[in-house]
Amino acid sequence: MFFLLIFLPPLGLMPMTTTPVQSDLALWTTLRTRRRHVEQLRGIDAMAGRWITRTKHSRKGMSFLNEQADHVLALGDQWKDYTEDQLDERVMDIRQIFARRDYTDAHVVVAMAAIREVARRELGEYPYKVQVMGAMGLFHGQIVEMVTGEGKTLTAALGASLLAWLRRPIHVVTVNDYLAQRDADTRKPIYRRCGLAAQGIVSDTPPEERQSLYRLPIVYLTQKELVADWLKDQLKLGRIVDPVSARWRSYAMAGGSKASQGVMIPGLFVALVDELDAVLIDEAVTPLIIAQARGADSQGELYLRARELAMQLVPNEHFVVDLRKRRVKLTEEGRYQAEDLLGEQDDIFKRSPRRREEMLEQALVAEHCYLIGDQYQVVEDEIVIVDEYTGRFMEDRQWQHGLHQAVEAKHALEVTEDRDTLASLSFQRFFKQYPHLCGMTGTAAEAIAELEATYSLPVRVIPTNRPMQRKMLPDLIFARSEDRWTAVAQEVRQMHQQGRPVLIGTRSIESSEQLSELLTKQGLEHQILNAVHHEEEAPIVAKAGQLGAITVATNMAGRGTDIKLGKGVTDIGGLHVILTERHTARRVDRQLYGRSGRQGDPGSARNIVSLEDELLIKFSGKLSAALRTRFAARHTPLPAWTKRVFDRAQRKAQNQAFKSRAQVLRQDEELDRTLPR
Repeated sequence: MFFLLIFLPPLGLMPMTTTPVQSDLALWTTLRTRRRHVEQLRGIDAMAGRWITRTKHSRKGMSFLNEQADHVLALGDQWKDYTEDQLDERVMDIRQIFARRDYTDAHVVVAMAAIREVARRELGEYPYKVQVMGAMGLFHGQIVEMVTGEGKTLTAALGASLLAWLRRPIHVVTVNDYLAQRDADTRKPIYRRCGLAAQGIVSDTPPEERQSLYRLPIVYLTQKELVADWLKDQLKLGRIVDPVSARWRSYAMAGGSKASQGVMIPGLFVALVDELDAVLIDEAVTPLIIAQARGADSQGELYLRARELAMQLVPNEHFVVDLRKRRVKLTEEGRYQAEDLLGEQDDIFKRSPRRREEMLEQALVAEHCYLIGDQYQVVEDEIVIVDEYTGRFMEDRQWQHGLHQAVEAKHALEVTEDRDTLASLSFQRFFKQYPHLCGMTGTAAEAIAELEATYSLPVRVIPTNRPMQRKMLPDLIFARSEDRWTAVAQEVRQMHQQGRPVLIGTRSIESSEQLSELLTKQGLEHQILNAVHHEEEAPIVAKAGQLGAITVATNMAGRGTDIKLGKGVTDIGGLHVILTERHTARRVDRQLYGRSGRQGDPGSARNIVSLEDELLIKFSGKLSAALRTRFAARHTPLPAWTKRVFDRAQRKAQNQAFKSRAQVLRQDEELDRTLPR
């Protein structure tokens, strides 16, 4: 488990950038959100809750969205005939209806037709029927699954415009700063003509600007920035529960400053989450923590000494490693051995056997369960965590309970000091506070049950605009990892000789670098994209569909950037995707497959994997070991039935991840009982 760490300077109130009335309103709406709580149902109640969710939203199911979209498209020619002035006048008339919240389904159809025409005139992008269906789903508070390449960015703009007309500030949540800024900038012409304003908030946006930006109708930002700013507001408000108590507090404060002057986020109303599965599932168990340093570190030497002692212990004799749970447990003999190894300088460890055992186990976890290039990378003498779902650096994060310090000691780096936690909040608990939560993703179908149970949101799987032409080729499974890499290089060469572009997905930085070296030796020119080589991410991904292009990438590739096929590529079969290792969630695999075959283009995808992959070692260790022994002398692909071993391991991994998120939910419930509301 790791957490997102925000370093907080001494708390103070920011200069007031709003009028007193606006400031009081912001405070009131913030405090109202603070008291909002959605109880998590369990057992039979949870099953009943899912049934209620489906029943509640049944009237606005796929048939309803399809019918409404047909009505919108039927109005297209009528809106095209309007002059520029007539269009602006009609848009303002409809906007007033929504501002009064006196609208019907018929008004929604007309409004969507108006925004669709605005998009055509301002950006030259005329939304397809499936994009209109997706936008309708967002407006009605649903999760929309749209296949990669179907135009989710434009879909979000349609839905956000309509929701903003209800005069409720919208937070459009994206997975990184680049997408937040890009989408806010590229969609501005639509919003501007609809009488709305939109901006992006990124990591380097100054605090004095954020307060005014949060008061705009539409704000694009990442979940990290949003939750961090929310927690900072809560710290500034302290135990204030209503505006009246805030006023009394302000009179008691030096200088008569108002507490409300420090509120950045004026309440939580609407969240539209792009790549929703990444935020509400993959990142759900990650608590965001605001912390401040205690001062000089006093335990750095202990972590270094604990590693020295741990490296003298023998695996399976003195300790047992559980790779699946990333845990290490000292045996009884290991405890005695550790005690015998203590010297005169180990007075603290002698006096505190429990602390000694904890630090030894963390040192062993760092050594055996966390590998450089997989879970982390050393960058400028600092440990930087690598997100296993995206392959990106998570520069603001640290592992908990001394693990981060143990990894630092592993590489003989300066051990960072412990920090005091000032505020903590998980992403799933935060987003459940929104009265209107909706989102989009290319892969939600596998998590329908969890999304319905946790967030009471229905999932609508939107069809593709054109028939899918991507071909899934049979898996190639090898006993040993080196045979897999050889097969990958051979397939890349075959596709390259045909002129087809190839995208190879790897799970780790180390794997991507290893494959890059192999391709270089074979004279295959390629681009590499991972957390180390990421400066030109968008241009590299955008060119990955050109004739003869070869791109090696971790999972970070492609989210938010279309891979468009170059001239002549369609005629020779389109983009070919190779997945070199299955992930713990099938959704992540599907995201990579989805880079090919977009918008009816031809394409293909194949898994080329081995029995030595991390997924099997962790979640099907004994069976994979038996198979490796059985096929030890075989260098050719294994029988097709061995694919079931990977399916089984993937299911076990997904079940464990679900249980972990359920545990965080229980912790969230405990927080709700103790924190002020």
